[in-house]
Amino acid sequence: MKILLTGGAGYIGSHAAIALLDGGHKVTVIDNLSTGNKKLIPPSANFVNCNINDVTTISQILQKEKFDALMHFAGYIEVEESVSNPKKYFDNNTKNSKILFDTCIKNNLKNIIFSSTAAAYGNPANSEPIKESTDLKPINPYGESKIQSEIYLKENSQCNFIILRYFNVAGADPKMRSGLISKKATHLIKIASEVAVGKRKDITIFGNDYPTPDGTAIRDYIHVSDLADVHVKAVEYLVSKQQSNIINCGYGKGFSVKDVLKIVNQVNDKPISIKNGDRRAGDPSMLVSNVSKLHSLFDWQPKYNNLSFIVKTSIDWEKKLLNY
Repeated sequence: MKILLTGGAGYIGSHAAIALLDGGHKVTVIDNLSTGNKKLIPPSANFVNCNINDVTTISQILQKEKFDALMHFAGYIEVEESVSNPKKYFDNNTKNSKILFDTCIKNNLKNIIFSSTAAAYGNPANSEPIKESTDLKPINPYGESKIQSEIYLKENSQCNFIILRYFNVAGADPKMRSGLISKKATHLIKIASEVAVGKRKDITIFGNDYPTPDGTAIRDYIHVSDLADVHVKAVEYLVSKQQSNIINCGYGKGFSVKDVLKIVNQVNDKPISIKNGDRRAGDPSMLVSNVSKLHSLFDWQPKYNNLSFIVKTSIDWEKKLLNY
């Protein structure tokens, strides 16, 4: 297949591009490099430097090549920033996404894989794993900006889509071809890995008074390469079945912040420095996925469902970045 992939210089987009290319598919990456890094784009992918709202350039690409599907990753993802600057998130994650979808549909590219988020669920009332049918009640503009794009797809009868709602994505390509590069990291495992290799002095636990067993927030962590594999399964399913769907992406198991940091210390062979701080605005106490639909629809089995392995690949990537 030929895939048009936005945000291929970013963390998850670059891993999806790698997985597609490993599977024998052809990939054209669109990225304006505002938050991505050109080094993460696989060498065998075609690359076009432009914004997703560049109707003229993208129309030309679509008219020149016949793509089987669009994978849309490009977007801002920092919860805390979305709270302080919501306009930035609605302009890019919602408004520009709609422009991109319209451009693709007008040029007869009607199969769309959309990168969404568990932040759409907000702070669920109970501790049960979250189903796709759970009410959407985002508690931050980031989650709301993604929901608005979801709604636009769901209300557009001219396209087929699969919306993938990610839980917490972590780790790096086991072959070290890609990983998370961030000027201002906000992900727990990323920050802890930076402390482990000496880039930071310490890590702060944001809130130890949540209604959880150890007082720290609980998340469902999925290895980025497993998530990339889900995208390959999703696009193959969508192109062949032409059936739209919404699917959670996780492992269905939660770990607290303290659980994660304990494993970081084990993998690192020495303790990292940890501080306690206040809760961050927009952070829910628990997000764990129900992934029964993912497994039943795609017959998908993860390769890296092991938190120690996730942490190890993250730390190994940070070591590589020291000489990047």
